[in-house]
Amino acid sequence: MAVDVGSTAKVVTVSPVSSGRDLKAFIDLPFRLHANHPQWVPPLKLERRLFLNRRMNAFFAHGEAEYYLARRDGRVAGRITAQVNHAFNDHQKKNWGWFGFLEFEDDAEVLAALLDAAAAWLRERGKERMVGPACFAMNDESGVLIEGFELRPMIVQPWNPRYYPERLEQAGMRKAMDLLMWNLEIADRERILPVIFELAEKVQSEHGIRVRNMRRWQLRKDMDAFAEIYNSAWSENWDFVPYSKKDLDAYAQEIQLVFDKHWCFIAEKEDTGEVVGMAMTFPDINQVLARMKGRLLPLGWWHFLNKSRIMDRVRVGFLGVKPEHQHTGVAAKLYVEHFDTAAVRPQKGGEMGWILETNEPMNRGMEAMGGRIVKRYRVYERIL
Repeated sequence: MAVDVGSTAKVVTVSPVSSGRDLKAFIDLPFRLHANHPQWVPPLKLERRLFLNRRMNAFFAHGEAEYYLARRDGRVAGRITAQVNHAFNDHQKKNWGWFGFLEFEDDAEVLAALLDAAAAWLRERGKERMVGPACFAMNDESGVLIEGFELRPMIVQPWNPRYYPERLEQAGMRKAMDLLMWNLEIADRERILPVIFELAEKVQSEHGIRVRNMRRWQLRKDMDAFAEIYNSAWSENWDFVPYSKKDLDAYAQEIQLVFDKHWCFIAEKEDTGEVVGMAMTFPDINQVLARMKGRLLPLGWWHFLNKSRIMDRVRVGFLGVKPEHQHTGVAAKLYVEHFDTAAVRPQKGGEMGWILETNEPMNRGMEAMGGRIVKRYRVYERIL
């Protein structure tokens, strides 16, 4: 399917990615659009190529997608994907489609053509709503940055210029949900409410729950425990999709490159070994990628091998407790473990999230920890 819009002299054409050359243009576009923005972090091109490979990305075990390029007078001016996450629809009992990987020049016609192409693809498949951006799912890069443009994105966070949300709203896209990133610093320890420490101290003595670090040698096994917590604690979330075995296999491989045992925690019952809570935090590999500039050669590999000397920030990606144990102070114990770890590790602070704006318990928890909102991402929707 191709869509043509605009004047006769400078027509905008949108067509599917159909060749290796098209895929290269799809991957290269943000490098041209954002190269002069100091906040933008170039992804590793090889990783993006593998991520977009339908045979290698676990998303395609339960989803389908089409990739599009927009050209203005023959020049690549935008990109988008349209995708259906069947696992999401099956679990949520919805009939949604999604869009993602959105990049575009500051050109209203280019954006309109991209959105229309994605919407048409989803409409052909009977979808009633288009939501996004998400690449390909909400636990990957998702949302459009609307606050925090001056800050560099952390691991698995997008960055975009200010005109992105402005153009999306002008194109008639409406807000579906905001995603919040909270900043926490070790220097903020004195700002933590005393009740957090009181609850943390009682977890083991009163409830028989201990916290241990995850281990690289049994990471895949610990990922099963992660899924048990995630599929329980996050089950009521707006965007929730349960992790499948294939998803976990892929995720365990992906995080090997950024896994740090000091920052990943499992809370379990001492008598039975039942896992009741977990937290997965990762040193910010974006600090390394910024120096690699999208390539392993000629010097990118050197920066990667020295990543432990470069990364001084972390992102708390997941922190959750089974609903039946949320009264025991496990979350407070996991919070305190992060501050204790930051006191002895090179990483002295970072960001927590994203957290849905509607997740009042977690947002209150961040306030109790002395955190502050530093970035806000917006997910948009269009009725088809």
